Amino acid sequence: MGLTSNKMLVVAVLLAVLLFVGTVWWWPRLARRTWWSVGGRVGLLLATQLTLFVSVGLCANQAFGFYASWADLLGRERGEGVVVDGAGGAGGPLRVVDTRQVDVAGGSGARTGGRIQKIDIVGRTTRIATQAYVYLPPEYFQPRYRTRTFPAVTVLTGYPGTAEALVKALRFPQTANRLAKDGRAQPMILVMLRPTVAPPRDTECVDVPGGPQAESFFAEDLPDAVSAHYRVGRRPGSWGVVGDSTGGYCALKLAVHHPEVYAAGAGLSPYYKAAIDRTTGDLFHGDKALRDNADLRRYLRNKPAPDTSLLVTSSKEGESNYKETLDFIDLVKSKGRTRISSIILDSGGHNFNTWRREIPATLQWISGRLSDR
Repeated sequence: MGLTSNKMLVVAVLLAVLLFVGTVWWWPRLARRTWWSVGGRVGLLLATQLTLFVSVGLCANQAFGFYASWADLLGRERGEGVVVDGAGGAGGPLRVVDTRQVDVAGGSGARTGGRIQKIDIVGRTTRIATQAYVYLPPEYFQPRYRTRTFPAVTVLTGYPGTAEALVKALRFPQTANRLAKDGRAQPMILVMLRPTVAPPRDTECVDVPGGPQAESFFAEDLPDAVSAHYRVGRRPGSWGVVGDSTGGYCALKLAVHHPEVYAAGAGLSPYYKAAIDRTTGDLFHGDKALRDNADLRRYLRNKPAPDTSLLVTSSKEGESNYKETLDFIDLVKSKGRTRISSIILDSGGHNFNTWRREIPATLQWISGRLSDR
């Protein structure tokens, strides 16, 4: 059974309940001061605590999408990419592996709810291989829009995160569908994936010297592969990027470093400088220029202002990035050419519940800054 399967969660909860009932039932019989009785009490308590811990952990993982599989959880995912030939392989850089309906009010048909496709992508230049989910809006399948191109938004999770969580927990497709139906946003294609393209390593969307070229994948390979397969606008201004936490930092960096690709970038609870810890390893290998570029505040102070739009979010109570976010807003305002907007909540932690409150306004904001041509 998979780590994220409902069956696995049900089994763990049932086992915890049975062990609890068994502990209550057997406790009087184990009340003696014998080694057998003491060992039995200790064993029942440990087993009950363990199953409760596993149940809570599985439930939290399903709610917040930390890990996609047992291999991901145990740190055994090692694939950093594949080598493809000059033609991009037999299946090309993008291959659809599954299609599912979108659970929305009014029906789940393609012309009502749109479709979600699970895809495999192989970067032509970076050779990075990863999976993603693509949301195609209802208009994509309607005859009157058959020649129309659509704006696209790259949507990134935090670290470690799972792309599935963007669909099931944060409900990006359902929110985009509702906003378009209400006339508050234009129909958009969403490309939803993890920023972790070389699991289990957290690359912080950096082109690591001698390692994964994560920034180039998101700035070049991903838009090229998606635009070649789907009806996405190819002019500057057709792409935006949204992310939470680590994905929020990546979204801002991609928009700042590559305004010719991403006309708008929104960071939900972002930070502003690449993290360095045991999950990232050595990202810069002594390259000071690369390190400085990964610090968005330093980059904006020392480089020409990029022609892009940025959105940052935080909360006065519950988020650790509140002061940093205010400082970042002031810095961007002083640059003139770069536009900055913000969502500041009175309270809200670094979690899915807070981001669900910010996603509708974020998608509405980014929709107003993208072109469908």
